[in-house]
Amino acid sequence: MNFIIISSFLIFSIVFFFALQRSKRAEKKIEQDFWERERRSNCTRRKSLDGLNYITIPEEILDMHPTCMTEEIDSCLLDLHDLSSCKIVNLTGWTNTDLKLEYGTANITILSDFDFNYTNLVTALQKLAELLHEVGDDVHAIEVLEFAISTGTDVSKSYYLLADLYKTCGTPEKIELLIRRAETIHSLMKNSIVQNLQAACQ
Repeated sequence: MNFIIISSFLIFSIVFFFALQRSKRAEKKIEQDFWERERRSNCTRRKSLDGLNYITIPEEILDMHPTCMTEEIDSCLLDLHDLSSCKIVNLTGWTNTDLKLEYGTANITILSDFDFNYTNLVTALQKLAELLHEVGDDVHAIEVLEFAISTGTDVSKSYYLLADLYKTCGTPEKIELLIRRAETIHSLMKNSIVQNLQAACQ
């Protein structure tokens, strides 16, 4: 009996040892690959940014006349007006290493600015949509949210609020379009958003 226990323990120890060594080798390989990519990215020359997908805020949103204008809504619209003069690019899912490899180390600061502007954009759009919904202006709220989602936002509240508004307005079939949009976003939030939207269809 003791022999069986000892043998089992030895086998378990051997299996555990080899599994641990394999895990350590895998971690080392990941770390080596990361630093190699970082090294290459730091040597990448500046590239043209003309091919980026720059985002333009629609005039319909900038010149919006809500049925009930509040100070908060007006403030959001002013923020969007300020952003409209900036270059905005959705770089969600890109690491600094990815950006340097693709566009060159010298562009990393300006690319960070573009992405910062995008974060401010989708944040302002979500806030504006919520405020419009609160005052009962769902037509404009839907317009704002549809634009936000067309940019590839990963702000989950934008998808969920729009899905609710589609139901309220009697167009729940449009949630299928939201799901397809959500499936294309480059974010860790993608699966969660898709699953919640699919549940909303049931």
